[in-house]
Amino acid sequence: MRLLRLGPLGSERPAVLADDGVTYDLTPVTDDVTGAFLAADGIARTRAALAAGELHPIVADGVRIGPPVAGVGKLVCIGLNYRDHAEETGLPLPTEPVMFLKTPDTIVGPDDEVLVPRRSVKTDWEVELAVVIGRTARYLDSAEEALACVAGYALSHDVSEREFQLERGGQWDKGKNCETFNPLGPFLVPADEVGDPQALGLRLWVNGVPRQDSSTKNMIFPVAELVRYLSWFLVLRPGDVINTGTPAGVALGHPEPKPYLRAGDVVELEIDGLGRQRQTLGQA
Repeated sequence: MRLLRLGPLGSERPAVLADDGVTYDLTPVTDDVTGAFLAADGIARTRAALAAGELHPIVADGVRIGPPVAGVGKLVCIGLNYRDHAEETGLPLPTEPVMFLKTPDTIVGPDDEVLVPRRSVKTDWEVELAVVIGRTARYLDSAEEALACVAGYALSHDVSEREFQLERGGQWDKGKNCETFNPLGPFLVPADEVGDPQALGLRLWVNGVPRQDSSTKNMIFPVAELVRYLSWFLVLRPGDVINTGTPAGVALGHPEPKPYLRAGDVVELEIDGLGRQRQTLGQA
């Protein structure tokens, strides 16, 4: 079962892709896929409605897919969480998770246009596993408590502008919060259907050329530790999203001339069981 939101920007409607490959209208269960829906046993209620035949099939082909969660309160990101990525950037391995924030309004649909910012010369790609919180996480003590707070997982593209991020002073946020810089989706897969979040392959291509190919088993800090750790610095609430870091293969790690993104480029990315994204780059 996969939760998704279909329709034009700002007018998405909730849907569920069932195991039989049919997409069903989810509005009899909820007005939207939000943190409140996830916290109120929305996933269980969706399963029950499917089993009872209470949902009607809809035609999803050709319909825009929006981000799988609406009204995200916080988008928390982890940097340098794969050893090979830290090495390719020339930065030391972190002894604690490196945390930064992206504003929720950077989130767009999985196939929406991504805009290269004005004056950008170093727009970069990053395929990442996204964790969607389903239960309030506050001062957690164990990995078990942490995983119990996870509603599900999604595919995320943490687009970055490296000059803004690393050469303009201050925090990384300058290079992370440009408009359209976080495609999310196509769907949210419940945690119990994903299994081990540290056993997922993730891949990315630019203009058909493979650029990233790794596994979440290579994370320095696994999902459970990230959720536990973050809960001591901020309250994670239902509907919040955590980007868990990217493996090696980003443009920043290539020799000169580095193949940074330009308008007209096509980026495709996927994670095992979590679907695929495809974005054409435009110019802001």
